[in-house]
Amino acid sequence: MSKSSAPSRLAYNEPTGLDTLAAWLLALLWILPLAYAVWTAFHPAEFSTRFTLFAPLTLDNFRRAWNAAPFARYFLNTTLLVAMILAVQLVLGTLAAYAFARYQFKGRGIAFGLVLVQLMVMPDILLVENYRTMARLGIVDTLLAIGLPYFASAFAIFLLRQTFMGIPKELDEAARVEGASAMQTLWRVYVPLARPVYTAFALVSVSFHWNNFLWPLIITNSVNARPLTVGLQVFSSVDQGVDWSVITAATLMTSAPLLIAFLLFQRQFVQSFMRAGIK
Repeated sequence: MSKSSAPSRLAYNEPTGLDTLAAWLLALLWILPLAYAVWTAFHPAEFSTRFTLFAPLTLDNFRRAWNAAPFARYFLNTTLLVAMILAVQLVLGTLAAYAFARYQFKGRGIAFGLVLVQLMVMPDILLVENYRTMARLGIVDTLLAIGLPYFASAFAIFLLRQTFMGIPKELDEAARVEGASAMQTLWRVYVPLARPVYTAFALVSVSFHWNNFLWPLIITNSVNARPLTVGLQVFSSVDQGVDWSVITAATLMTSAPLLIAFLLFQRQFVQSFMRAGIK
């Protein structure tokens, strides 16, 4: 057997015992805060700083947290906000990506380069200018003001553009021969083939905007537009002080939808990212 036909062992290295130990340590460090939050939320306040195996369980902390702040309104605001941002991002990202992938126009490279520049700009840098813009528009303390700076997602445009460029042009030409318009071709050919990418982006967008804190904190002043993250911060710093049992119960309530969604659709999450990455 020649040396060239021998199997290569350089492409993949099996994890060593040290790698496994490091992975377990990192996993333990990651899970400890969540484990503490679960323990404290489901036990009386006197057990928040000590571990007793047979400590009594209680749901009273969740009841107190729910009644102490308008969490129902916070949940509604966050759900509407996340759904609005995702819907606009998908529409604008799809149209822009299709234009960059299939149309030739003057300045296309420059325009796409400007889109990529947005990926390198930290959102925190634009907080002051964004606030001034919302104030001029008269929409401060609204859900629209929270979501407007995120409507045009450079990440969505880039991801979908790369996906659309990988779709054979023969399918596009066949749809045109059948009499389909540009929008019909986009909807019937490109969107179905890019469904895993849409799923992957939706997961990223929903998780980010569900947990977004700084910009909503700055642009909102009342319960009417306040999302869960800001509501939880106000609740924990003003209403409850250092009552960790109630605070952790409220924290679990706000993060529960994402945790439950991940547990229920874990396989779909992983498969969507894998399909989106293999192009």
